[in-house]
Amino acid sequence: MKKIFNKINDRWLNFRKWSDNNIFGYLIGNIVKLVFTLAIFILIFYSLFIIGPFKDKTSSDSSISDSSTQDPNCNVAGINLHGSLVTYIPNHADNDTDFNYDSVSSENILGAIKSANDNPNIKSIILEVDSGGGSPTAGEEIANAVKGSGKPVVALIREVGASASYWAISSASKIFASRNSNVGSIGVTSSYLSNVQKNTKDGLVYEQLSVGKYKDSGSANKPLTQEERNLFMRDNLIIYQNFIEAVSTNRNLPIEKVKSFSDGSTVLGSTALKLGLIDEIGGLPEVEQYLSKKINEKPDICW
Repeated sequence: MKKIFNKINDRWLNFRKWSDNNIFGYLIGNIVKLVFTLAIFILIFYSLFIIGPFKDKTSSDSSISDSSTQDPNCNVAGINLHGSLVTYIPNHADNDTDFNYDSVSSENILGAIKSANDNPNIKSIILEVDSGGGSPTAGEEIANAVKGSGKPVVALIREVGASASYWAISSASKIFASRNSNVGSIGVTSSYLSNVQKNTKDGLVYEQLSVGKYKDSGSANKPLTQEERNLFMRDNLIIYQNFIEAVSTNRNLPIEKVKSFSDGSTVLGSTALKLGLIDEIGGLPEVEQYLSKKINEKPDICW
């Protein structure tokens, strides 16, 4: 190995002497130096700005579903349903100033529920809710995952458990809430702010270039026709009926009773208890007390 190194070194020195005394060699020598410097710069850039962020993002994403089950002493997995409920968090969210960062995805919550079920140390799951709702699809996905969990899922509503977020936890084996929590809001909305009058005032004209009668229906920059309104209300009514049926089934309540208070409003926890939307008044201490009896050991929650 030493001989090979000495041979390479001798050839390099000979090349340096030749390049110093020859204009053509001088140019080649400088090109070699430039290429070498550029290669080092690219390597550093790739390490700092490509591999580094990708590695950090990968570890961050995986911790969403696994962090609550890493501790070997953990026997209860805590999962947070905080913020606006969506089906997934887009990859560009970190650089999108218009994105609502107070969001949680059904995709990540489903992953956390699966991780808890796959971990033999976990005996139960707490789903802590502080959300005014969001996507009905996301709510339904979580409700189905909760229902299909092989381990009991207890829901704890803090400030708000409303609309799609209530749908999400309606299938929990037990629901706790403060007497002052806002619960329910069984209803559907697709309302939006129209820009038509403002555009007219500003001299802006909407140029319709769509194919398909209803392709651009719901655009904030064009008037909503009665036909379009009927289409939106048709779908809203279908989702509304699905919501009512889900609550009726998941909470074991007569569907007519659920319809009677499904006006889109929230009720306080004390009223929610009377209506059958929750099971008990209480916070985390009451949940832990319930779990200690459910799993026959002191709950050690990992969030």
